[in-house]
Amino acid sequence: MSIAINKKLCIGCGACVEICPGSLPILRNGKALLPRPERCWGCCSCLKDCPVQAIALYIGDDIGGRMTVKKDGHRLRWIAALADGTEKIITVDSRDANKY
Repeated sequence: MSIAINKKLCIGCGACVEICPGSLPILRNGKALLPRPERCWGCCSCLKDCPVQAIALYIGDDIGGRMTVKKDGHRLRWIAALADGTEKIITVDSRDANKY
């Protein structure tokens, strides 16, 4: 798995730079970029913090496709765009994140 930043969607807010535990994304010329994607831990913090869904998690060949996250208050909508063109949406209430 690895993440990719869509430069067309990125607004250069720096949320991903601030939240990444590995200090991987950087801002250059007003846009976020990931110079060393192979170092990504796959924690998805940047996906959850990006206000414009400019970051996608690319899922391995066993599943295929990419995943993005949309925030709606306490809810996180994980949207998996699968290789066959279908989408799966998983909605999680962030208040329940550490419940178990």
